[in-house]
Amino acid sequence: MYTENRAEGQLHTSVNETVHTENTSLNRQVYQRLKLALSLGLRRQILFAICDDLNLRNRIATRLHSTLAYPVGKVLYQRANAGELSTPAYPRLVTLRLNTSDPNPIAQINQWLANYPPPMVGGSTDNPGRPLPIPGFQIVGVEMLTKEAVAVQRLFLNYLRLGEKHLLGEESSRFLESSLLFWVSRPWLSAIQQSAPKFWYCRTGVFVFAGEPTPTVDHRVYSDIFTDSGNLARENLEHLVLNEEEISPAIKQIKNENSLTQIPEKSPVQSPPITTNEIFPSLSHINQELQRLVQGTLTTDDSGQIQQILGEIEQLHIQEASGEDLAIAYQNLGNLYRLQIEEGQPTPENLMIAILAYQEAVSHDDSSPQLPDILNDLGTLYWMLHRIPDNSEEAKIYIQQGIDFYKLAIKLITGDIQPETYARIQNNLGTAYGDLARFAEPVENWKSAVVAYHEALSYRQEEIEPLKYAACQNNLGTAYWHLGQYNQPVEHLTKAIAAYKLALVHYQPTDEPLKYGMIQNNIGTAYWNLSQYEQPMENLQLAIQVYTEALKYRTLTDVPHAYAATQNNLGIAYWHLGNQPQTTKEDQQKLVKLCIHAYEKAVSTAHSFSDLPLSFDLWVTHNNLGLANYHLVTDVSFTGDKKMLSEHLEAALENHLQALSGFSKQTENYQITISHIVSTIRTFHNELGIQGQNLALSKLPGHLLPDVLPKL
Repeated sequence: MYTENRAEGQLHTSVNETVHTENTSLNRQVYQRLKLALSLGLRRQILFAICDDLNLRNRIATRLHSTLAYPVGKVLYQRANAGELSTPAYPRLVTLRLNTSDPNPIAQINQWLANYPPPMVGGSTDNPGRPLPIPGFQIVGVEMLTKEAVAVQRLFLNYLRLGEKHLLGEESSRFLESSLLFWVSRPWLSAIQQSAPKFWYCRTGVFVFAGEPTPTVDHRVYSDIFTDSGNLARENLEHLVLNEEEISPAIKQIKNENSLTQIPEKSPVQSPPITTNEIFPSLSHINQELQRLVQGTLTTDDSGQIQQILGEIEQLHIQEASGEDLAIAYQNLGNLYRLQIEEGQPTPENLMIAILAYQEAVSHDDSSPQLPDILNDLGTLYWMLHRIPDNSEEAKIYIQQGIDFYKLAIKLITGDIQPETYARIQNNLGTAYGDLARFAEPVENWKSAVVAYHEALSYRQEEIEPLKYAACQNNLGTAYWHLGQYNQPVEHLTKAIAAYKLALVHYQPTDEPLKYGMIQNNIGTAYWNLSQYEQPMENLQLAIQVYTEALKYRTLTDVPHAYAATQNNLGIAYWHLGNQPQTTKEDQQKLVKLCIHAYEKAVSTAHSFSDLPLSFDLWVTHNNLGLANYHLVTDVSFTGDKKMLSEHLEAALENHLQALSGFSKQTENYQITISHIVSTIRTFHNELGIQGQNLALSKLPGHLLPDVLPKL
């Protein structure tokens, strides 16, 4: 019997990226994300930047250094009551080339800090002052180890393994007080993953840049690129304030109760497009990528607002305005496009403009107490963006970007102080990990989702926010269900059922019929899965009971796709219960008839609506329906007459032919279905004679005769 584990019961809710060289805009996005991660100055960050193109790597690393090392106003301090600087500029980012003679990056960092300890600032006669923050470090030149002896290469990996003790134990090293960024090629990434897995496990971010591999060249003058300069552009950080009452749930909070909100198609643009050149002859201070995207979305309907905001941003840049003022202006631009997203236009262009505008705002002011909220919103925007591309690698990169933003936000807050925000971000993080599990490392990512959902539930107060609490419990149940498909099924499925039941308590069927029915469907599927491992009779009966309850609210009129999915699930449960050894022959006939009835409801609904978004394989269900009809009349306990027998055999044959139309000829399903058709025709002959066989053969399409006749 075919079973469709992807039935709606599949409960909707590390990085090995490959990117194409033409994705220049994608490189820009990854750079912005990397710059933000380093700019935040967070402690204990282990970051990896992956780039096979050494020239591109050099340009990006140089840009990071020049942007972040000496931001004016951030590391220059004035003495109290004095107009002169108390200390020379001290870098926020240090670039070190790996010493290939003794490739110990931790020792190099500690040596640098010993040579250049953080200076004390703010001191006075009565106050000794405080040290400046320890800078972040980016390590380049790992690829040069390829030129060295194997022993040296192993020594580098061994040093990383020694670093695991600092990361996982109570030992401390000064580099852990800031960020550490490793620039590596893909071959070296693979070597680190295999030979220093615990060090790789401690990573907090992975950033993949597109580029063709280049031959390893010894750029020994690389370090000369990074010159000390005290007048480079300031790159402070800011976060935009998005009040909950101003933002739709799609952006504010991922409410992933097993089916994510579908992105509406792009609304047609009625007004003719206009270009930024028609508004301003020059916007030289505004990010070119942002300008290009804005230009592609402009219409005469909104050009006035766009003109005003872009003009304000340009003037603020010219006037060298404060970072706070620039952040507010970029926030206004992002809010304008966010509003379009909320109104049903989450196009790639609108999402990217909102992301770039918010990231520009973040790069100009980091003093806002709302920083965790805006990082959460950036994570959600990337989460929405990942659902658009057909390219799975691109989608995986976007969802990883969203996860990184959520993790950055979580690092800045604690649940005890900001419980609502903390719980919301943890819930979103769990949802994002669940989506990432579709692309890579499913077990690891679903485990991470479970951890995130538990964290969220620790700070979601059931009495105060019952629906949010219930939604998170539902998400937790989904994560456990998925884990149960890989290992420890009884334990994980039992936990899934418990979580779903805790969620169900807070959904009244009269007030939330669709959500109530959805969770009942989830419980039924978890019971069905559990029946494959223990107490099959009891668990299948429970599955049938809750599926039947779900159908009271997942109706053909209101949600035909959900109705069809639950009917399909119900058919599977009836079939398995009917085939249990403990089931009597009399009960088996009744259960198979109920199975046929449920499958017929599922397939008729699917064919009654065009483009119905099915969560189960319709052709597999047709095959199941054919097998159920065949089994009913070939069982020794069948007591019907020859007319009934013929009707069920005809139904079996017709459904197998329907299934065959949906399978590719080269697949195993196609060959299995052919064998079902042959068995059905033989039964026609055995039970109804040559007349029955002729009736069966008359229903076969001509192109199938060469496949079927030799097997009769």
